[in-house]
Amino acid sequence: MTNEFFKIVVERRVNTCKGVLIEKAKEYARGDRLSNFKKASGAMSCTPEKALIGMLMKHIISIVDMVDDIDKEQLASRAVWDEKLGDAINYLILLDGLITERIDDKKDIK
Repeated sequence: MTNEFFKIVVERRVNTCKGVLIEKAKEYARGDRLSNFKKASGAMSCTPEKALIGMLMKHIISIVDMVDDIDKEQLASRAVWDEKLGDAINYLILLDGLITERIDDKKDIK
């Protein structure tokens, strides 16, 4: 893959992830963009970050299964890959939000 083509791949992925994160905010955010992970953490008796990782693992396992399927000459469609990879990337961005919020909260304490 050429550098120029890879640049297009990166730009497409970033734009897609950004669009999904903004659109899903309307569906999932209840005042706090990270509220679902905070609510899940209460139900699971863990940190919001661990709750998020639990939800992320479903997507990672699905991606691993899809990669394993390549050995069986079964290649998922571009649409399926886009969805699964985008979901995993978006969960990592949301984790970044939780970590950023936690670090910023600690700054206020000091």
